[in-house]
Amino acid sequence: MAPILRSDSLPSTHCSNEIDIGEQLQTLKATISSPSATIETMVDGIRRLGGVYNTIEEMVCSPSGQVSLCRPQQRKVVEQELERSLVLLDLCNAMQESFSELKTSIQEMQLVIKRGDNSALQAKIQAYIRLAKKAQKQFKKTNKKSTSAEQESCMVVKQLAEAREIIISMLESLAYLLSKQIAIPSSSKWSLVSKKFQKTRVTCEEEQLQGLEMVIVDLESGVETLFRKLIQSRVSLLNTLTL
Repeated sequence: MAPILRSDSLPSTHCSNEIDIGEQLQTLKATISSPSATIETMVDGIRRLGGVYNTIEEMVCSPSGQVSLCRPQQRKVVEQELERSLVLLDLCNAMQESFSELKTSIQEMQLVIKRGDNSALQAKIQAYIRLAKKAQKQFKKTNKKSTSAEQESCMVVKQLAEAREIIISMLESLAYLLSKQIAIPSSSKWSLVSKKFQKTRVTCEEEQLQGLEMVIVDLESGVETLFRKLIQSRVSLLNTLTL
């Protein structure tokens, strides 16, 4: 009878994933906190976070990950992270609603620009800024409920908590950056623009708004994908607690 060979590949892979996730999370933290961070930076960060959650999912579902999470001393911290993840899901939903409202506001601005109604455009811009500021207030209200993982948490739970905090910081930055994308123009300045350059100005403004609208579409898609991954992460943790 051939001897049974035991493989160390699973623990080795698990450790490698932990290191890889840790490095990615540190890189994302540095990117978000950079003064040069842009909306495009955040779109890319959301996409990369999706990959981080895929790797964490593999760790949670692995035999070594389930053994670690099922330990009696870990049950409480896993339940706490499950509770805290609900706050993040609520925040993602709130931001998705804000993205939809801002996109509609941008579309309304594009229609007003085509009509050449400067006073109406100023009103639409003010409405956009109010919506962006409302998104910031909603974030601050939700963010107060967020807390970090306990010190005794296992590595998987700590990395889930760290990813959660990065998402919250990223959404906060997005709310701020979106509020700064459009400024209220001076009507007196516009009155000095000669008719010769009116068409050029309108074309430029339309292109800028179309670009901003496409960025918000990307944000909607990215946050929706991230939302589904958060749901899957919760399901996997809940399944682990039933083992």
